[in-house]
Amino acid sequence: MQGTILVATAGQGILRSVDDGASWHRLGLKEAIEFDGTVRSLAVDPANPARVLAGADVGMCISTDGGAHFTRVDSPMNGQSVWSIAFDPVDPQVVYAGTGAPARARMYRSRDGGASWSTLDVELPEFCQGVNRPRILTICVDPSRHEQVWFGVEEGGVWRSHDGGDRWERVDTPDSGIGNSDIHAVAILLPTADAPRKHLVLTVNTVYESEDDGKTWSGVASRTRFDGMYYTRTVQAVDPQGVQLLLAIGDGTPGTRSRIYRSGDRGATWSAATLHTAPNSTVWA
Repeated sequence: MQGTILVATAGQGILRSVDDGASWHRLGLKEAIEFDGTVRSLAVDPANPARVLAGADVGMCISTDGGAHFTRVDSPMNGQSVWSIAFDPVDPQVVYAGTGAPARARMYRSRDGGASWSTLDVELPEFCQGVNRPRILTICVDPSRHEQVWFGVEEGGVWRSHDGGDRWERVDTPDSGIGNSDIHAVAILLPTADAPRKHLVLTVNTVYESEDDGKTWSGVASRTRFDGMYYTRTVQAVDPQGVQLLLAIGDGTPGTRSRIYRSGDRGATWSAATLHTAPNSTVWA
């Protein structure tokens, strides 16, 4: 599916390009995802890029032709907003999904590539102070220890499983060093010859780091690190070892301005990337 790009939108369904972004079109009528629907998440099967899962406001949908067409997956997520999806990079038949506002936040797992789903046993709050109903914004499967699965909740903390989702523990305990339960992103950087495994947790206003498997955390306020911008949204590793990183930050939600920052040293230092067009709202993904 070389040259194909998919963009999930709020109110425009899915936008698709097959020429590296030179031109775009929306999904047509009579699709499982409405022409003007809201899609919160997309995930591509790492073993088969023609298979794409989409988390929509109607539940889980699947494509087998690189996002040209989608069909609805009958699952416990029917009628719910699916905010996040993650394939297991070692065994792509295993997929995780998280729901949330306006329904209750829950975690789900598939063992057949997204064809069927079961609800995982982790109890999350039904309501919260900041956004009324929590939503699972981020799921991260450890690339080398794939039984370790992390997810983050806005607002509801950081959670981790050591057994592929059967049992869960909360990471942001009072003495952990993470001072905010409004979690926007989690990233895992593999160890290198010069550096240990690193975990990154982005809250609404701080980037937290751990180099001891999440036992202790240190954080720097986003305003201090990113030229006065505070609304930390997401972070992505560009290379397999996580040396090169991209981070998106804005001035609120939906916001009026946003920046992309680059790091070439696993997040030790950051510099603003030069963009051809200045974003007029916070970049989410």
